[in-house]
Formats: sequence, structure tokens, C-alpha cells
Amino acid sequence: MTRSRLSLLSAVALLASLAAGGSPATAAPPATGAAPASAPTVLTVADPGFEQGGTGWEFTSGTGVGSNYPHAGRRQAYLDAGSGMKVSQTVTATGHGGYLVSAWIATGGPDGRYVLRVNGATVAERTLPAAANYRRHTLGRIALTPGDRLEIAFESGQGWVNVDDVMVSPAAPADPRVTSSDPEIVEMFDWAKGKANSWVHLPGTTGPLDADERQTGGTGTGVYAPSYWAGYANRSGYYSRDMAHQLSGAGVLGLHTENKEMLRAFAASATAEHAYYPVWALNFDNRSYLSIDYRDPNLFVREVPAPFELVQKAEEAYRWSGDPAYLDDPALWEFYRHATDEFVTLHDGQKDNGRVSVAEGTGKGIFRGVASYNEQSDEPLAEAGDAIGSQYQAYRAMASLARAKGERPLAARFERQACDLKAYFNSTWSGTGSGADMVRGYTTDGRALTGWGKENSWFMPMKQIVAPGDRREAYLDYIDRQSEGEGRPDNIEALTYLPDTFLTNNRADTAWKWMRHIYAQKDVQHVNTRQGTNGDYPEVSFTLVGQTVQGLMGVAPNAPARTLATQSRLPSGMDWLSIEDLRVGDSAFTLRHDTDRRSTLTHTSGSAPYTWVARFPGAHAAVAVAGVVGKARTEVIDGATYTVVRTRVAPGRTVTVEVR
Repeated sequence: MTRSRLSLLSAVALLASLAAGGSPATAAPPATGAAPASAPTVLTVADPGFEQGGTGWEFTSGTGVGSNYPHAGRRQAYLDAGSGMKVSQTVTATGHGGYLVSAWIATGGPDGRYVLRVNGATVAERTLPAAANYRRHTLGRIALTPGDRLEIAFESGQGWVNVDDVMVSPAAPADPRVTSSDPEIVEMFDWAKGKANSWVHLPGTTGPLDADERQTGGTGTGVYAPSYWAGYANRSGYYSRDMAHQLSGAGVLGLHTENKEMLRAFAASATAEHAYYPVWALNFDNRSYLSIDYRDPNLFVREVPAPFELVQKAEEAYRWSGDPAYLDDPALWEFYRHATDEFVTLHDGQKDNGRVSVAEGTGKGIFRGVASYNEQSDEPLAEAGDAIGSQYQAYRAMASLARAKGERPLAARFERQACDLKAYFNSTWSGTGSGADMVRGYTTDGRALTGWGKENSWFMPMKQIVAPGDRREAYLDYIDRQSEGEGRPDNIEALTYLPDTFLTNNRADTAWKWMRHIYAQKDVQHVNTRQGTNGDYPEVSFTLVGQTVQGLMGVAPNAPARTLATQSRLPSGMDWLSIEDLRVGDSAFTLRHDTDRRSTLTHTSGSAPYTWVARFPGAHAAVAVAGVVGKARTEVIDGATYTVVRTRVAPGRTVTVEVR
């Protein structure tokens, strides 16, 4: 029997959660400690990729299904230039839900329209620009109730219009809203949260597996599990590196189920047969390995920083969600243990690092295991700055997770290992040079490498393995100069790390400069022409969400401990920044910073009080908490001095803290 080729986003049934904010059902049994998921309602869009010739769609004259210029698969819908033509489909909702609807659209001229109507009334619309290359357009979020009729319509304009790969996403559980004295951050955040949400899959969707640029329709179909796009939009899977970098933004949006299931899928793949490497990419079924990156157990893409980043991000996901599965699920816990123990031992044999162990790559290419995320380098690296920095953070995360699990000796062991690794890095591994002369890697024949290494340069201060002081500051200056000069990465996803690098090190003005640059490039064609625009690379939107909340607003959640730490990192000229519907665990908050001297927290909903740890840069003589003036208390964190206030904020209460 001949298997039909399906477009990348084709699906038999698109599912939505019972209500906006409801937990989607999982395709596999829930992990230990996880609450059972509610059953989703069904919202069926027929032939979303037009591979069945447009079944379920209505076509006026001057429209149809063609095969001359599909986004993926073999077919696309088209509308000729002129007025009055339309391609549309109307579906009936059978339950309550919030939705976003996306489509890949190319146009030969301006003024085409993409419209959503509910019961005949327009609820969202977009006038399409002239853009011959496919771009992904999203409308929503919209609310539907049982019996509502949703029309998805594409209408003609001054040039031809091609449409492909329609996708319905469930509205994210959280809907954070940003306001500010600076309208640019509001515009940026609104775009980023909607775009990020549009990459979320509906669990239960039937879609292609192993779709990529070589086999655009995939090699078969599978049932998609809770997941979101993290990697190229023309591939039917997500990547460990991208997912790790997108996790904080997903946490802000309340995508805790997706984060956990994707992390668990990577954890399950990190077997002894794979030498405890997780696979590089998985299909959206959360089970099968994406074939473009996996040939067999001895030949698959693997990069040393990835397992360490996944451990670090699992600890972060635990703090956002409070889900005990991060401690109790055997697959996750064994992954943390193997990644920070056996993995390091197995991959440490080329360079003598004395009493510490440093995980190494082979220097033989990505299918044999490389030391760095910098795939564009032809250096035969054994050890790299991004790998050792990520290893340091994995040790810290393991200590935190073990402490939360009540395993104090294990926590103490990894705290010591983290301290020892950082001390060795600063005393020996990174050399004695500064700026361009700092060591950022070692080759397989033992040569120390300095100069610009992109990821293996900026990851070192981003992962906080570089000791605070003049040397770190000089290296941050060097990173900024190189990223603006001839050494600048040509792919937007690499640049998305720069705001994190500078925010982590309290350089808000430089971080904001890079956030603005990335946002300004969102409509520019990506260097990979199959990818769409820069803004159609999922990492861009997810990271801007995370960088706004965890970065500029300094939000550090700890749902299991019912603690929320904050620190204003507002750049020069931004007088105030506020966020509503900030979700941590089962609580929601509104947070506002006025410069870096006053913060206000409202605990808008929740089951129990939270401890608010409000940090302000510098040493101040006094603080006022809810108008009551008292003596200030200071702490030093990673070389920076803060005035710190700890206060209890019960549900329904608002507290303002101000330094004086």
C-alpha cells in the first residue's frame, strides 16, 4: 500500500484542553507524583496541510489546491490576485477552550487577509504583507464555548496568496501581561508570548514523524504528546539545546506539562548504550528519535553541554511548577545521577585535570560527540568553555535537587564538586589571561585555545563559572565587542544567548540592547531559507519571554518552598515595568519594579502565603516595608552586594518594599 505524504502540520484531529489553563492529557501514563490530566475536548480541522486536496475547505472561484509552491509536503492552497476570493473552513466547538490558530502564508502582493470569525463575527484578523517567502502568521487567543462555530478564512489581495500547514494550539495556562513606561518592551513581550504559545502542540494530534528538509512529508505518522517546537520549524521534532534555552519562557507561560514530558523523554534516552548521552532530538510523540540526527546507538548527534543543561533546567522547572515528579520520577532522577556522575567519568580521559573531572568530546564531529555547541568551528576540541560551565551548573542543580529530596550527604557532595570545579576553572583551566587571552577550550592534542569561540566563549560567564571581578568584566566587554563585529554569529538563535549572558551578570543596558536587536530582526529572512523569518525560529520568542521575566524583572521562583525572589534589572530609561498573571506553582502574582529602588508584589491568588525575597542592588541604610521603615540587611551573591528584604505575602495581600 502506498503511504501518502503528509505536510509537516497535517493532523486528523486537533485537540484543545477543556478550558484555557487546563492541563492537557498525556499520551503516556503520568509520571510518579503527577496529577492525572483531564480529558481534552475535540476541535477537528480537516486537511490542515491540504494534502488530501482540500477536504473540508470551501473554495471560491479563483482559488484551489496547487502543488507548485508548498511550504511542506506536496500541496498548498492558493488564491489568485484580485478581490472577493476566499478559502475557508468552519468547525464547531464541542467544549470550552482557548485557542490560537497559525498558518504558513506566502504572498505575491499586499492586502490579503487572514481572519478568524466566531458565529459570524470577526474576532481576529491580519492584513498580510507582500512576502514571497513563507512566514508563519498566528491569530488568537480566542475563547470558544460548546456550539460556537469558528471560521478560519484566507482572503485575496493585490497579489497571489499561498496557504499551508494550518495549526491550532491550546491557549497557554498562563496569560502574563506586561505594562511599562517603555512601550517597546510591552510590544516585544506581547509579540513573544503569542508567538511562543503558537508553537505548542495539542496532545493527541496525529502528525508526521521524521519530517525534515529531505523528507518534507515525513516517513509515517504518530500521536503527538505534550510538547512544543524547539528547533527548525520544518522538522517534526524538538532539540535538547533549544528546549533547554526555551524552558524558562515556557515556565512563564505555565507550560509545565510540556516541560516535564519533554525533559522526561530526553532523560529516558540517556541510556548506558548511549554512554549516558541523551539523544539530540525527538519527534513530537516524545518517544521516537528524529531520524535526521540519529542513525544508530553509536552514530547520533551528541554535544557535551546538553546533558548538563538538561539537569540544570529540570531543577529550574521544578522551582517553577513545584511538581514532585522532578524528585520522584525514577527516569528523571536516574538521569540526573548518571549525567553528573557516570557520564563525566566515561567522557574524561584525554586531558589531565588533577583531582577534578571534566567531561570531554572526541573532536571527531557532531555524530561522534563534540565538546562544544559551536558546530561551525573546525577546532578538534576535547574540552570547551560551554561544556565546563554547563557541568558546573549541573552540579549546582544536582545539589539543589538532592537537598529538596532530603538526601543531604548527596547534596553536600555536589556542592563540593561545584565549588572545586569553579576554583579549578579560575585558578588553572582558564589560564591567567583576560579578554581575548582567556582560555576557552583545549584541543585533543592538549593545546589551549584563546580568542573568540562564540558559544564556548559566552557560556562561561553566562553559566557563572568565571569568578567575579575585573577579569570577568573584561571578558564580558570582549564578548560584546566580538558579537557586534566580524565574529558575530550569522544565525539569530545564537544571538538569543547574549541577553542571558549580560542579564546574569547584571549588565541590563547591554542585555536590553541585544533584546532590542533580536526583536528588530524578527521579520528578516532566516539564514536557513526553509525556516521562514528570524521570528519564525521558536527560540526567539520563548527566550524573549524568559528574558523579560527572569532577566529584566529578576524573577527567581521556588514553588516547592513557597518563595519568590525578585530583583529589578531595568535598563537606563525604563522607569517602571510590571507583570500581571505571573504564575508560580499554584499561585499567581502581580509584580512591579519602579527603577531599582521600589518593588510591589500582589499575591493575587493562591492556597497559602509566599515568602517574598526582594533584592535591590547596593547597600542601603534603610528599607520601608509596607510603609514601615527599618534597618537594611545586605547579602553578597556572586560578587554583587544587595540589600535584601524577606517578607510574608498572603493571598490577596499587596506589599511594597522601598530602599532609602
